[in-house]
Amino acid sequence: MAQTQPFIPKTITVHLGSPDSNAINVTDDFASYVKNVASSEIYPTWPEESLRANIYAIITFALNRIYTEYYKSKGYNFDITNTTAYDQAYVRGREIFQPISRIVDEIIDSYVVKDGQVQPYYTQYCSGRDTYCRGLSQWGTVTLAERGYTPYQILRYYYGNVGIVENVPVRSNVESYPGRPLKLGSAGEDVRTIQQELNRIGKNYPAIPTISSTDGIFGQQTQRAVTKFQEIFNLTPDGAVGRTTWYKIKNIYNGVKNLNDLETEGITESEIRSEISSVIRQGARGEQVRYLQYLLNFINLMNNTNNQISVDGIFGNATKNAVINFQKRYDLTPDGIVGRSTRNKLLSVYESILNDLPEEYKPYRNFYYPGYILLKGSKGDPVKQLQNFLNTVAKNTGAFSKITADGVFGQKTADAVIAYQRYKGLRPTGLVDPETWIDLREDYIKYT
Repeated sequence: MAQTQPFIPKTITVHLGSPDSNAINVTDDFASYVKNVASSEIYPTWPEESLRANIYAIITFALNRIYTEYYKSKGYNFDITNTTAYDQAYVRGREIFQPISRIVDEIIDSYVVKDGQVQPYYTQYCSGRDTYCRGLSQWGTVTLAERGYTPYQILRYYYGNVGIVENVPVRSNVESYPGRPLKLGSAGEDVRTIQQELNRIGKNYPAIPTISSTDGIFGQQTQRAVTKFQEIFNLTPDGAVGRTTWYKIKNIYNGVKNLNDLETEGITESEIRSEISSVIRQGARGEQVRYLQYLLNFINLMNNTNNQISVDGIFGNATKNAVINFQKRYDLTPDGIVGRSTRNKLLSVYESILNDLPEEYKPYRNFYYPGYILLKGSKGDPVKQLQNFLNTVAKNTGAFSKITADGVFGQKTADAVIAYQRYKGLRPTGLVDPETWIDLREDYIKYT
């Protein structure tokens, strides 16, 4: 699941001890959890304004832990601990005070946010009597309330330029890991999240190559960035984002953005707004159009339709017609414009096809189909393997000329692919789809 707007979780899992202790986890209703913490940490006889300010801080602190997956990104299986050295006090089965319960019910769908940011703010706090910190003083809120401060003014006194987000939606708290590894050929919002987070991490770790377009397509650039990240942080450098790599990226991203600190860089609205939701229409040019054409060709190929178009980065009549045909096939408005719904459907269908490919078509060792169409402009080891296939066939059949095996899919490689496809009686598209790859692999094995 990609980075999204914050939400109020239905439940929260609490570890009843310090993070590394051999203690049990308990899962509680989120509102009940907040009532328990507030009843454990503050007094119900305090002024109403003080209680509200403290409860806002308690809610937001817990939401920050959940939203950033602070503990899950470190390999733990809980959301928060009940140890005040790390988190908030939670006493299983304790009495809940009625004034606190009432306020929690009124404001449970709200949280504190730093101005211009999206994530629940790290509302650090302490008692203000036996412990002190840079954040809110619980006992200090009493003094401010007695001086006439409102809850909002109390929060701004301690945290600076903050606001309160209200009417936050409630949903189940599920882990962000998408449930399957992301790798070459994967597509969608989860890929875009990884691309964005790696680019931010790369500012602190410049050895990680920049991904030029966070477009939601897991290509060679993304694979190289993932591999370098894995090398730096002592993970298996396989270039795929499995659970371990996913949460390590999230852990390091939280760190470089200081999301669990008062002085946070934070996440802005523009950062969580999907770049792949931008509208592409006739007349557009560039890499996004090339990816669109690539997706359309791949889907049409695997659906046994003949609507192949040029992958030239120019959104002309042929591309518009292909978009309209796709929209009609999948019950979308057939306007020939690629907005959010059409783009998301393209990526969804593309990934669904990849997941349903026979095993011999899926990425696995050098001789196996890389999991995506190779075409003019593609680069990397799969292209070099393709060129070796072609050169072996050319040497033994004389059907076309040998080419340089440099890992770059240029015009000469495209010409050789077309010549091979004609030699085998395949449609001469110049695109290396699963059928072309499998035939080439079999001929390569035959001649070696």
